[in-house]
Amino acid sequence: MVKVDLKGALRTFFGFDSFKGKQEEIITNVLDGKNTFVIMPTGGGKSLCYQLPALLSEGTAIVVSPLIALMKNQVDAIRNISDDENIAHFLNSSLSKTEINKVKTDIQKGNTKLLYVAPESLTKQENIDFLTSVNISFFAIDEAHCISEWGHDFRPEYRRLRDIFEKISNVPIIALTATATPKVQFDIQKNLTMLDAVVYKSSFNRDNLYYEIRPKVDVEKEIIRYIRSKQGKSGIIYCLSRKKVEELSELLQLNGINALPYHAGLDASTRGKHQDMFLMEDTSIIVATIAFGMGIDKPDVRFVIHHDIPKSLESYYQETGRAGRDGGEGECVVFYSYKDIEKLEKFLHGKPVSEQEIGRQLLHEMVSYSETSVCRRKYILHYFGEEFQEEDCKCMCDNCKHPRERAEGKEHVELLLNSIVELQEMQKAKHVCAFISGNLTSDIKTYKHDQLTFFGKGSYKDEHFWNAVIRQSLVEGMISKDIETYGTLKLTNKGREFLKKPTSFMLIKERIFNTDENGDEVVVAGGKSGAFDEVLFDLLVDLRKSISKQNNIPPFVIFQEPSLRDMCFQYPITLDELTNIQGVGTGKASRYGAPFLGLIQNYVEENDIERPQDMVVKSIINKSGLKVQLIQNIDRKLPLEDIGAAQGKSLEEVIEEIEAIVSSGTRVNINYYINDLLDQENQEEIYEYFSEAETDDVTEAYKEFDGDYSEEELRLMRIKFMSEMAN
Repeated sequence: MVKVDLKGALRTFFGFDSFKGKQEEIITNVLDGKNTFVIMPTGGGKSLCYQLPALLSEGTAIVVSPLIALMKNQVDAIRNISDDENIAHFLNSSLSKTEINKVKTDIQKGNTKLLYVAPESLTKQENIDFLTSVNISFFAIDEAHCISEWGHDFRPEYRRLRDIFEKISNVPIIALTATATPKVQFDIQKNLTMLDAVVYKSSFNRDNLYYEIRPKVDVEKEIIRYIRSKQGKSGIIYCLSRKKVEELSELLQLNGINALPYHAGLDASTRGKHQDMFLMEDTSIIVATIAFGMGIDKPDVRFVIHHDIPKSLESYYQETGRAGRDGGEGECVVFYSYKDIEKLEKFLHGKPVSEQEIGRQLLHEMVSYSETSVCRRKYILHYFGEEFQEEDCKCMCDNCKHPRERAEGKEHVELLLNSIVELQEMQKAKHVCAFISGNLTSDIKTYKHDQLTFFGKGSYKDEHFWNAVIRQSLVEGMISKDIETYGTLKLTNKGREFLKKPTSFMLIKERIFNTDENGDEVVVAGGKSGAFDEVLFDLLVDLRKSISKQNNIPPFVIFQEPSLRDMCFQYPITLDELTNIQGVGTGKASRYGAPFLGLIQNYVEENDIERPQDMVVKSIINKSGLKVQLIQNIDRKLPLEDIGAAQGKSLEEVIEEIEAIVSSGTRVNINYYINDLLDQENQEEIYEYFSEAETDDVTEAYKEFDGDYSEEELRLMRIKFMSEMAN
C-alpha cells in the first residue's frame, strides 16, 4: 500500500503532534488490512485508532457502538475536525425515515467516512442489503467486551456480529475494549473468528488514580462531606438503581450541592441536557446509573464515587476510569457493604444457571478486591493479567497509604496448598475455606471431605482468615482460578515449587467487614481502617464495663457496640452530638452520656484529633412522623401484625423499627403483645438471661435455650428488657 504520512495526518485532522502509546502501530496495522485487537484503558485514546484510518481509507468504516448517546458524541467530535458535516453519521432507532435516507445518500456519494451503528440496527435486513451495496473500508467494534459472556456488560446481540459482517463484506475487523481479562480477550477473538488478530495491549495502570474502599456507614453524610471538601471539582457518583440516583441527587441539591441525575428512565432530551450541562460545567456533579459515562470525554473529572458496589471488577475499572483522564488528580472511592453483594446475588435468581455462576464469580472477585489488604493497584492489575510491584504504587491506594501489619504466613500457605491438592484442585474458594477451618457444610458431608487428612487442620483460624490467605496466594501467583469451571482453585508451577521447598511468605493482616444488628457496615478487625479509631474504642469499652459493674446491669444496656463504634468515627463531645450517634436517643444520652463525653473530649485534646466537620445534613424524608405513629399504635395496643399491614410492612420490619426506637433510648411497652405469646414463667426465664448475659446477641440467646424459643420471641423479650432497664 501507499506509504502515508501518519503524523502529518494526525496534525491535519486532530491537531496533535505525536501519537500516544501504541496508536501509530495500531493504525498502521489497520491500514495494512490486518485484523486488530486493541485493549487500552479508558483515556488511552482508543477512538483515534479507528477514526484516523477511516479518514485515510477508501469507503466507509462501520463502527458498532452500544449506546445512542455515545454515538452522538463521537459523531459530533468527528464533525468538529472537518468542514464537511457528512463525514460522520450514526444509524439507530432515534432517526426518522427522512434522516435515514439522508445518511444512506451521503454514504453512496462517498462523503461519509465513519458510520456508527447500534448492533440492533445492523441486524435489520434492509440495512444489511444497503451496506452490501456500498464500499466498506473495515469494521470497528467499540466496547468489544460486550461480546463475551464473561465481560461485565454482556449483550447477546453482540455475539451475532461476525455472521452479519460476513453477509456484508469480507473486510478487516478492529475490536477495541477498555477492560478485558485474558479469559474475555480469548472469548472475543474466538467469537469474531479473529484469533489471527494482532493484539495490542496497553498497561492497565492508571498511576494518577487513588483507590479507596470505605465501610458503608452514614453514606449520604459521608458523600456530602467528601464533595464539600472538593469544592468546585467535577465528580460522578454511581448508584445501582434509578430510585437511588433520584433520591441522592435530590438530597445533594437540598444540601446546596449542584448535582443532576442521569439514568435510562429519564427521557432522551433530559439525559442529553444533563450530560451537556456536566460537560459544559453548568453542574459539577452527576449522580448516575452505569448508563452514564461510556464515551464521555470529560478530561477533568476529579473523583468517582460508588454509592453501591459495582457488579464486577471490570465495571469498577471502567467506571473509575472516567476520573483524571487528563493525567491530573483522580480519586476513586467505593462505599462497601456486604449487604449490597447479597442484593446483587438476589438479582441473579431466575437467570440461567451458567449466567448465575458467572455473575457470582464476578461478584466474588469484587468482594475479594474490597476486603483485601493487598495493594489495590496490584490486585486490579493482577486481575487483568498484568504484573505489578506494590512499591511502585507510591501510596496511591488506601492499603499502601495505611499499610497493615505483616506476619510470617509460610505454614498457612503450605496448609492451603496441601488442602487444594487433597481436594484434587476441583473446589472453589468457599469450599476450601470451609474445609480447612473444619466447617461441616452439606457439600463437605456429601463429598465425604470431612474424612480427608487436612479437614479442619486450620480450625485455629476462621474462614475470613483463610479467604485472605487465598486472595494473597492468588495475587502472588501461587494458585490460579480456573474460569471455565467458575473459579475452582488450582496450583500454579510457582505453587508446586513452594510446596516442594516452602520459603518465607509474609501475610498481610486483613480488614474484615461485617454488619451490626441494624444491618449497618462496621469494620471489625485488622490494622488501621481509615476513620475508625480502635484505641478510643478500647477505652470506651473499658468505661462501659466499669459503669455496668457500678450499676449492676449488662454493658450492652448502657450503649450497644454499634453506638460505641460510631463514637469512634464521629468523636461526639456534646449531648446534642451524642444524640446523632447511631442508637442513642435523648433519654440514653442524658442518663449515661456524661462520662463518655468527658473521656472523648480529653482523648480528642490529648491526641490533637481533627474531628469530622460539624455537618447538618438536611433530610428529604422526615421519618419521625412514622415513628410517632408506630408508638401511638403500640399505646393503643394494636397487634404488631396489624400495625405492619397498615404501613405495608412485615412483622419482621415492624420489630426492626421498634428495636431501633428502643435502642435510641425511647421506652416502648409491648407487654400486651408478649403476654399473648409467652406465659409469665417463660418471660421471667428470658428476662433473667438478658440480665446476666455478656451480650444481647439473639443468636447466642437462641443457642443458650437450645431453640426452645423462636428468634422472634427472643427479640420481643429483648425489646421489653432494654425498654425497662436501659430507658
